[in-house]
Amino acid sequence: MKIALLLGGTSPEREVSKKTSKSILGALRELGHEVIPIDPAYGLNQPKDENDFFAEKDYTELSNKNYIDIINSQLFDDIDLAFLALHGRWGEDGTIQSLLEMRGTKYTGSGILTSSLAMDKAMTKVVIQHFGVSTPSWIVADINEKDFLEYPQKIKNQFGYPCIIKPNDQGSSVSLTVCKFDADVIPAIKLALQFSDKALIEEFIPGRELTVAVLDGVALPILEIVPKGGLYDYESKYTSGKSEYIVPAPMPEEVRIDIQDQAVKAFNAVGCKCYSRIDFRLTEENKEYCLEINTLPGMTSLSLVPKAAAAAGISFVELIDRIVQNAVK
Repeated sequence: MKIALLLGGTSPEREVSKKTSKSILGALRELGHEVIPIDPAYGLNQPKDENDFFAEKDYTELSNKNYIDIINSQLFDDIDLAFLALHGRWGEDGTIQSLLEMRGTKYTGSGILTSSLAMDKAMTKVVIQHFGVSTPSWIVADINEKDFLEYPQKIKNQFGYPCIIKPNDQGSSVSLTVCKFDADVIPAIKLALQFSDKALIEEFIPGRELTVAVLDGVALPILEIVPKGGLYDYESKYTSGKSEYIVPAPMPEEVRIDIQDQAVKAFNAVGCKCYSRIDFRLTEENKEYCLEINTLPGMTSLSLVPKAAAAAGISFVELIDRIVQNAVK
């Protein structure tokens, strides 16, 4: 097949997307596909040298309007499939999915509504909670509010400290802050609102950091993340040696079954297709709380879905092939 590998983009997760796409590119070519890397942020001015797609310095100026120009170009006339290696806003939120559907181009991963819903962390929590999936309590602060002076008291009234404050529609733990005191709250909200129109203020759940990859509706082995710095933030996720990964995560069988069941329930609640990664916290009492759903999870050498797949006996190349075949069907 002739596959367009969409990478980069204009979100704060641009660099992560480049790393993800490099791994995917190799797997797709190993499978015998003709692959054309495309960075929608560059529009019609795509690099001539393939290495420029993955360089640290951007090839040319980035623009959201460029997405429309490139998807509407003749370059997509004979494309059989778009493999989405984008992360964050404009790539994982239903935007690029909308353009591709209007173009009539098949693409990997979940559809428009699911992508948009899962990108909105607060709305995801509303939906999965309705379907019986446990999630930490939360409050949302909006960028249009005049000030945020009442939020320390709101936090104390609802769930207390510590709490987590992060952008409502970004991934990779971009601008995530752990707040322990009143004085931490307003700066954390303002930081989160630099990346989103809403800040999610969430109850902090002490315990273990777990994630469950779901592939074709089946939960893969549970993976535990042990960040050496204590918090699984952006640096811990994308710096080699900053976190330890244990898969399958050790736990009682009944707890494992329950968490995997919750993961599949969350996957189905928002209408995910093919694959997603669902993040959890697990307390000392073995009570799980679902944090969020990632519809286009990372595929770098440090990424969690390939590690979980390997634990299930699925190689990286086979994983990519299953994603391709699912999209084609």
